[in-house]
Amino acid sequence: MDLQPQLILELAALGICTGFLAGLLGIGGGMVMVPFITIMLSHRGVDANLAVKMAIATSMATIIFTSISSVRAHHKRGAVRWDLVKGLAPGIVLGSMIGSLGVFALLKGSYLAIFFGLFVGFSATQMFLDKKPAPTRQVPGPAGLAGAGGAIGFLSGLVGAGGGFISVPFMAWCNVAIHNAVATSSALGFPIALANVLGYVISGSSVEGLPADAFGYIWVPALAVIALCSVFTAPLGAKAAHNLPVKQLKRVFAIVLYLLAAYMLYKGLTS
Repeated sequence: MDLQPQLILELAALGICTGFLAGLLGIGGGMVMVPFITIMLSHRGVDANLAVKMAIATSMATIIFTSISSVRAHHKRGAVRWDLVKGLAPGIVLGSMIGSLGVFALLKGSYLAIFFGLFVGFSATQMFLDKKPAPTRQVPGPAGLAGAGGAIGFLSGLVGAGGGFISVPFMAWCNVAIHNAVATSSALGFPIALANVLGYVISGSSVEGLPADAFGYIWVPALAVIALCSVFTAPLGAKAAHNLPVKQLKRVFAIVLYLLAAYMLYKGLTS
């Protein structure tokens, strides 16, 4: 698959938008990236089932780069709860590997598209209603954190997301202050992405029909262009968040997410 100027422009626009939205609304870019990368790959002759898998894997790979800049900013403010990162990370790595090496490789792309659509629809509803779970308990012990990490890593790997929509509500439910929960979630994005990407590369290494510029399930040109652009625009989005009505913007963006979820459900049900 040739990296033509039009494709570079499409990927750059996607990276600029997802990076800005991530900084502005505190979301991972996967919910936007996956549908659009699926469309791009499908238009370039990649089988629909394979396009969905490659889109999810490529989206996750970009999180390796975007999470680093995000963590640095949060760490400077002393907002990251490294004790929680330490407790959740082992489960996250195990859950991610089970998801990306096992379940992801075995499931059809159409099933993953349906699951992604449902997950994004649920997340959009949370965003639209601005729902935050009531803090009702304390952080669990090592076994509880490991189990929670396993669920976060596993689900993240199936949808190509950094886990924020699962880990932030979980930590808020455990009475972790919301700014600490968001900062800690950004730190968790790195082990989630690293473990899942390793699984995607291994499980996709023997798959037939992959484009020549793929590394396992990862579409390398998309990873390079999107990661480069999103790293530059995420800080701009974070800066804009202080001057714009974020609550109203979240509701507008939730409607966009519903449309993307509907597209992925359609893709899954018809492929």
